[in-house]
Amino acid sequence: MNWDEDLQGREPPPSLETLIVPRVRDLGDGFHVRRALPSARRRMVGPFIFLDQMGPADFDPGRGLDVRPHPHIGLSTVTYLFQGEILHRDSLGFVQPIRPGAVNWMTAGQGIAHSERTAPDTRAAGGRLFGIQAWVALPKQHEEVAPAFVHHPADTLPVIDGEGIHLTVIAGQVHGGKSPVRAHSDLFYADAKLEAGARLKLSAEYEERGLYLVEGTLDVEGTRFQPGELLVFKPGSEIVLKAESSARMMLLGGEPMDGPRYLFWNFVSSSKERLEAAKADWKEGRFAPVPKETEFIPLPPDDPPAPVRYP
Repeated sequence: MNWDEDLQGREPPPSLETLIVPRVRDLGDGFHVRRALPSARRRMVGPFIFLDQMGPADFDPGRGLDVRPHPHIGLSTVTYLFQGEILHRDSLGFVQPIRPGAVNWMTAGQGIAHSERTAPDTRAAGGRLFGIQAWVALPKQHEEVAPAFVHHPADTLPVIDGEGIHLTVIAGQVHGGKSPVRAHSDLFYADAKLEAGARLKLSAEYEERGLYLVEGTLDVEGTRFQPGELLVFKPGSEIVLKAESSARMMLLGGEPMDGPRYLFWNFVSSSKERLEAAKADWKEGRFAPVPKETEFIPLPPDDPPAPVRYP
């Protein structure tokens, strides 16, 4: 299917390279996700190899999220919440509540396991969970770094305010703000909120640039876009984003990766052989366990790993 079909009769802006409209997937108990990356139309944007919108989901008292321990290699993960709370536990021993606006950057490198659950007190009260989960592929020279986890509270992140714009720099550099998060590649990741009528310029500083619209409607060069759409822009030109209504979006991208990546389940690598080793390590219980966890997610069926290439 040609990506133009997702425009539904809208004229594609000159700056737009690809439009991705992810389908909604029900993971059970009414918890929905929209997986924008990887897509058959675009596998990566800069080093970003995975992008999921989680929810919004409303949990009744006594119910919540339960993602059992599972492994990662070759990437960094970041779960960024708009509403709700998730309790992170990992095999390094870190236990950290993830709350709206904070950054929890987990670098898997040579291997880490973690769980993502609703904490008992939050579960008892019930409530809404809404956020974005992203994976950032590591450059070849850093694929086997030691695993690490860092937490940055919301009030430690740079914010650019003014003219109807409120932009939080999650990682990298954008619009003059530099995040304290240590990334292993040249990238940018930001949460931008625009009041109705506000304009935001997206510079040509990075070769690969994307925008995931979370809420509201957005005008890009005369074409309107809706929530749940990932726009990937052509390199080389400044783009003006205009909010037709109050809008919220994730800005992301960076420089192209240093070659293709293979993706299997939660594993990312430039080497198919490394993926096979990671699969065997998880199956045989060679990953370090997550303290105070007795469950785990088994290795899924053994399908051949698909190469994730640019574009």
